[in-house]
Amino acid sequence: MLFESSNPDQAVWDCALRLLSRRDHSRRELEQKLHQRQFDESAIARTLDRLEQQQWLQDARFAQVQVRQHIYKKHGPQRIRAELQRKGVSAEEIAAALEEQDTDWFELARECHLARFGEAPVTDFKERARRMRYLQARGFGPDHIRYALESGDE
Repeated sequence: MLFESSNPDQAVWDCALRLLSRRDHSRRELEQKLHQRQFDESAIARTLDRLEQQQWLQDARFAQVQVRQHIYKKHGPQRIRAELQRKGVSAEEIAAALEEQDTDWFELARECHLARFGEAPVTDFKERARRMRYLQARGFGPDHIRYALESGDE
């Protein structure tokens, strides 16, 4: 164990609070970080349960914050969903956080496209494919990509 204490639960609690004071974490993310510090499995579980009871650890709040940050970075819904799933957030909480933002994904894809490529028209198939790959990597779906590329052609 990295931290020595007469009460192992207190050491886990202190470490968890230090991590949460820097930023929100999902339950799985915090659990992984505490495991990396070689704390006892049962002490970690008790600490996480206690943090959730006191509402200091909430996957729903974490998802909301992450969705806002990703939208600010002009990331699409597929990328946001994948990132949150990777961090252990449930599909229901992800869907609720995405819906709560009420984002126009088509316009966000267009803004993302304009920010990267400007008003320059698509000149050939190779250039179109490059732009499509860029938007796809940012997490936009085929309909969003089509809208972003065609709105610049008008």
